[in-house]
Amino acid sequence: MLVTGIAFWNYFYMRGAWIKTQQSPTVYRYTDWLITVPLQIVEFYLILQATTNVSVMLFWRLLIASVVMLVGGFAGEVGACSVLVGFVIGMLGWLYILFEVFCGEAGAVAGNANSKACSSAFNTLRLIVSVGWAMYPIGYYMVYLGPTFSYHADSVVNIVYNLADFVNKGAFGLCIWAAAKSDVKKGLLA
Repeated sequence: MLVTGIAFWNYFYMRGAWIKTQQSPTVYRYTDWLITVPLQIVEFYLILQATTNVSVMLFWRLLIASVVMLVGGFAGEVGACSVLVGFVIGMLGWLYILFEVFCGEAGAVAGNANSKACSSAFNTLRLIVSVGWAMYPIGYYMVYLGPTFSYHADSVVNIVYNLADFVNKGAFGLCIWAAAKSDVKKGLLA
């Protein structure tokens, strides 16, 4: 709820900036992501921590990778570095997160979870981070490196990023809610 609430608030600012300037509200968008993405990483970590002992270093590795991903994308979008360099840096951060949740400590720990609700939530969150988060680099590529780099680039990037935020942040929240609800029902029946 916190992630979607923060996103909702930030979208008011982004909407106002778009109406006023007709330009993509890049700074507002990345401000939102620099708050909400680490919160999603915290959710990932807490899901694992709820079922088994997880090293705090896992949390820091995921958090740092998420910041690298966002800072790389931001630097490319605002011209602090070339869009290609920003894209590569952002992709390296995201690919490390994917490695960690599929093949690294997070993936290994999730396999040993003793709660069906937490295992289900982790697998759903892993799907969101791999498939849902793919929408962001696809949008970045389409606008800054690919075929839609034109007058309409701001519209395309806003549509893709807004859709991705709606799907991913909502799905994260629903996933955590469903896991908590399932765990409560299981506890009441036991």
